[in-house]
Amino acid sequence: MIRLRAGAADLAMGARMAFTGGRDGWLRALLTALGVGIGVAMLLLAAAVPHALDAREARGDARDDLRLGAQLPAAANTLLIRATDTAFRDRPIRGRVLRPEGPAAPVPPGVATPPGPGEVVVSPALRDLLDSPDGALLAPRLGGARVTGTIGAQGLAGPNELAYYLGSDTLSTDEGATRLDAFGGGLPGEGFGPVLMLLVVVIFVVLLLPIAVFLGAAVRFGGERRDRRLAALRLVGADAGMIRRIAAGEAAAAALLGVAVGGLFFLAGRQLVPLVTLLDLSVYAADVRPPLPLVVGVALAVPALAVLVAMVALRAVVVEPLGVTRRATPVRRRLVWRLLLPAAGLGLLLAATAGVAPAGTENQTAAGAVLLLVGTVTLLPWLTDLVVRRLRGGPVPWQLAVRRLQLDSAVSARLVNGIAVAVAGTIGLQMLFAGVADQFTHSTGQDPSRAQVLVQFPARADVTAAVDRLATAPGVSASNATLVTGLTAGHDYADLRIGDCATLAEFARLDRCADGDVFLVRDPAAEGRPAIRPGTAVAVGDGGSWQVPGTAREVPGRPDPVGRQESAVLATPAAVGAARLGPLRSDAYLRLDPGRPDAIEHVRNAAAGGDLFASVLTLTGTTRATKFVNIQRGLYVGAVVTLLLIAASMLVGILEQLRERRRLLAMLVAVGTRPGTLSWSVLWQTAVPVLIGLALAVVFGLGLGVVLLRMVQAPVVIAWPVVGLCTALGAAVVLLVTGLSLPVLRRLTRPDGIRTE
Repeated sequence: MIRLRAGAADLAMGARMAFTGGRDGWLRALLTALGVGIGVAMLLLAAAVPHALDAREARGDARDDLRLGAQLPAAANTLLIRATDTAFRDRPIRGRVLRPEGPAAPVPPGVATPPGPGEVVVSPALRDLLDSPDGALLAPRLGGARVTGTIGAQGLAGPNELAYYLGSDTLSTDEGATRLDAFGGGLPGEGFGPVLMLLVVVIFVVLLLPIAVFLGAAVRFGGERRDRRLAALRLVGADAGMIRRIAAGEAAAAALLGVAVGGLFFLAGRQLVPLVTLLDLSVYAADVRPPLPLVVGVALAVPALAVLVAMVALRAVVVEPLGVTRRATPVRRRLVWRLLLPAAGLGLLLAATAGVAPAGTENQTAAGAVLLLVGTVTLLPWLTDLVVRRLRGGPVPWQLAVRRLQLDSAVSARLVNGIAVAVAGTIGLQMLFAGVADQFTHSTGQDPSRAQVLVQFPARADVTAAVDRLATAPGVSASNATLVTGLTAGHDYADLRIGDCATLAEFARLDRCADGDVFLVRDPAAEGRPAIRPGTAVAVGDGGSWQVPGTAREVPGRPDPVGRQESAVLATPAAVGAARLGPLRSDAYLRLDPGRPDAIEHVRNAAAGGDLFASVLTLTGTTRATKFVNIQRGLYVGAVVTLLLIAASMLVGILEQLRERRRLLAMLVAVGTRPGTLSWSVLWQTAVPVLIGLALAVVFGLGLGVVLLRMVQAPVVIAWPVVGLCTALGAAVVLLVTGLSLPVLRRLTRPDGIRTE
């Protein structure tokens, strides 16, 4: 019992020491709390990501209107709906046209009252866009409807989503509308394959490990003064066990304050989340809610980490009277044990290369990646010591920086560790993404060199006028349009395309062509001759008829710009003459002027003006799997957030270093050292560990990338531009942080900094 009380008293003394010491003590505790708080906020944010994405998906499922199978009969509780999705300057816009068929028709989530004819309900973000100067370029796509309300949060995937519901009194199933009696019930999404699961696991390791590394550095803020205080306590009679308990109490108290500050940062920061959109992804503040078990885990793990780091640090400090031995020549660090962790991680990853991340190896992969990346943390102090011991001479700022690093490089190395781990992990991930991208990239068969946009108008009487308006839209440099309908002869079917010779040449290889000619194109997959032959009487569209001229000749087909090649009858206008063809639809292939960045927006407006349900398809040569794109987008978002928060944390760490050395810096200025010399000294003192850390990060990043590519049996290709970009970003973050600390350096070097009591 007495021992327990004594131990509790020692812990309490350490907790008091964390906040005592006057202004310096409180400032030290505040800086530690800021550093730990930023790390805790990052962990809570990462823990909240799955719930935020689940909340977005749940709202998307609740408003789902896709229905497969037989159409429902019209009733008082049914609604007709059709998608009119579009985009504005690469931002997707979700659009729907509604027509209630009875008083009990379902209402979309987030909409109080369905819009009537000529009315539209928009999302808040779309309302703001329409009210902006750019709104005039978007408004024509809403058919001149009047905005009568906004969509509530429960009907939107995120606060910055662009969406609208447009009312109609003419919508019908003949126009492709879907009838439903309730919203919701979306189809299950595509699952994660082994390669995608590997990507997700490694992404979490790469994004979270730098946070843990910086937390380990943050709890060591003020380490020099703390060690001197412990040395003084040892001088007055404290034994080694008491020193450890006091150090544990001090570290735990500062960490608990940091946990509280981190919770406040998280609560304040999530209120700003709706204001941010990264790669078309936005969430509501209420979505950013980490699970309670993870919150408790963070609250317990951070103080435990602080105590562990404090105990490890005590082993490296000879606790002698007033800490004199700390200023002697430091003991050379041992290399052997520093190689054990990355070697173990490499072994775990190599052991997993037997299969392509089979089930049950996710934990092994995560552990291997963690141990390998931790190698940058363990090796950086040793490598920094090895390099700086051999540095001699140079300008005064360089000598000041080198001498400081030779005395104690551990503090600077701790600040660089987070960036080094982040860069190493990012390089490895980018290599993995580049190596497996071909597995998720598929050719569309489209040819953007022949046309960049395909506009399809549904069948209507005045489709020709709509096509003519489209050809004169600003930014359209060329237009090839055909009128299209279906031909039926018995059990045979083919498309009839009507256009001039230049346009028909997009669908077949014509040896010669004049107005009045008809060509028969056979589907390459079909055997024998074209299904519809010269002289055949065919039914056209809905009740029309036409006699295929006997002079029609067979020609070899050619894939159109979209990549399609099917059985068709190609006819010039004079060949059909006054035949009863009925309503025709139209396909228009457009070439855009690259000097007009908003050309596609004018095309979309012209298409909507011709028919609200016109389809506008931008042609591209390749496409990527949605899950792969979303995972890559998540990596970019997480990397940006991680680098920004690590930069903020590093700034706190550098400020803490300057505060610890303010008296020395002020004395140097007092004896004639120029402030510019000190500024360059601080820059070099940071730059040397950064350069060493980035070099180490490149080595470990390449090693991680090679092993991961072997796991998925992909060819090992090193994208040096990506490596250079990742390294440059890491260096830029450090230089930015150092630059932001210079004003504080100037203030700390004032003459009153020498004052002591």
